[in-house]
Amino acid sequence: MTRAWLALLVALAAASDAAAQTVPSRATPDFLFREPRGSIGIRGSWVFARAGSDIFDFVRTHLTIDKGAFDAPGIATDVAIAVTPRLDAVAGFEFSQVTTSSEYRAFVDNNRQPIEQTTRLRAANIGGSLRVALTPRGTRVSRLAWIPSRVTPYIGAGGGMIWYEFAQAGDFIDVRSRNLAVFSDVIASKGWAPSAHALGGVDLRVHRRTFVTVEGRYLWAAATLQRQFEGFDPIDLAGLRVSAGINVLF
Repeated sequence: MTRAWLALLVALAAASDAAAQTVPSRATPDFLFREPRGSIGIRGSWVFARAGSDIFDFVRTHLTIDKGAFDAPGIATDVAIAVTPRLDAVAGFEFSQVTTSSEYRAFVDNNRQPIEQTTRLRAANIGGSLRVALTPRGTRVSRLAWIPSRVTPYIGAGGGMIWYEFAQAGDFIDVRSRNLAVFSDVIASKGWAPSAHALGGVDLRVHRRTFVTVEGRYLWAAATLQRQFEGFDPIDLAGLRVSAGINVLF
């Protein structure tokens, strides 16, 4: 996934250079008449889930679920409003989902067949950030001309609320029965929890108002599991997000 986004960035950059060499002299000038009021962007991401709580330890121990099984593709969108020439207030939304198939490592059913199930983890985060450009985002050359910078690195931090759903469907072993009976069921927990994040990235200009954005973001969150998972600690929803996408000034 990450390699695909890097390939996309290279292709966009190459296309931009080719266009710059072939655009006739009457093309739209490569400047804006005023500093932008903000931007809107969309990014594809890959979530590297920390999955550090005991519910994940439990499923990795008893089921054929390995470390990294809860890493997931995601999609995110942001709307930024310029507060100062280098400071943005940003509202964002991100959604990710992964489903993994498994079976018990140490048990089979009465017919010597695997005891199979699927586990799904999905999350949606709604948040706000303050984002600071580390270099000027553009240069004013006259009262009516503002030129966006070609490369603008930034950092930021913020918080929000995350919704999650952790669900398992299939066949399970009743450890409370003497004969370890196998039963079919769907067990799930979902809810909301506060989240916090820190981020860093870079905007690469490919057109007058259009930028390719590459970003890394780490999110911290944990949520209380519902009654079907009674006895477990809060589920760990933290992890690193690596993303790339398009950002357009307005």
